[in-house]
Amino acid sequence: MSTEQHDAYGEELARISRHQSDATSARLSVFEALAGAGYSHTQADELVSILEAGAVAGAHTWVSESSAPHGAEQAFEDGWFEGVRAVASELLRIADNTAAQRGRAASTSQLLAHLRQPAPRAPQTPAPGPGPAPALDAEEILAAAQRCTWACADPVFDLDESREILTVALTAVREDEKEGYVQRLGAFADQHRGRLQELLRAYGPGSAPAEHGRYALVGQPESLVICERLESAPLLLNGVWSDELPEILLDDLAFAWGARHHLPRR
Repeated sequence: MSTEQHDAYGEELARISRHQSDATSARLSVFEALAGAGYSHTQADELVSILEAGAVAGAHTWVSESSAPHGAEQAFEDGWFEGVRAVASELLRIADNTAAQRGRAASTSQLLAHLRQPAPRAPQTPAPGPGPAPALDAEEILAAAQRCTWACADPVFDLDESREILTVALTAVREDEKEGYVQRLGAFADQHRGRLQELLRAYGPGSAPAEHGRYALVGQPESLVICERLESAPLLLNGVWSDELPEILLDDLAFAWGARHHLPRR
């Protein structure tokens, strides 16, 4: 890739990132407004998903109606329309998945409640009842993630750095999810095997995007936990992401994973 192509690609990524950031912030405001107007989480999810699916459908129409340059050879036109059909089919799949997207309104509500919860002024005696779930064992979870070899690109990685990032990601695991989390992670990996493989192929080490120093978490074992949290508690993950960790690490992985309600921090 030439310097000019590299610069153009970098500018394209920056513009896409801005659009994603603005859209996520706007979605958060919409969910807040709908909740204030009395809409349930289910109703809010349905309204927002329909709007977003419609935007993708508009892109599908634009792509489908595009034509090869006037006067192009037949072989070029055939290749052009084959590419158009492939892109259009993928946009249709995205529109279908977007229309069926659910759970974002509830995640937004949980994050806002978490961020707005005031710190206790004094230690409080816990109410009687079941004790808290046992603390998550980062080493056990890291080992479980490493066993998913089709999601991890290289067994050689910076163990201390992975522990640091994993520790932050695990703070986004809610109390009621801690028990059996290793099993939950394994089930997530099995359920999303194809998606994880595609993530590694498209953005992992050796890929064109990774050559520019981006998407550093793709292929790292802790990325499996982060992807699981991006699906289960994306806004909570964003809220607890440490100031000591580069923000772009999470934003890049969220973009590559296709997280639709990741909220880039300001």
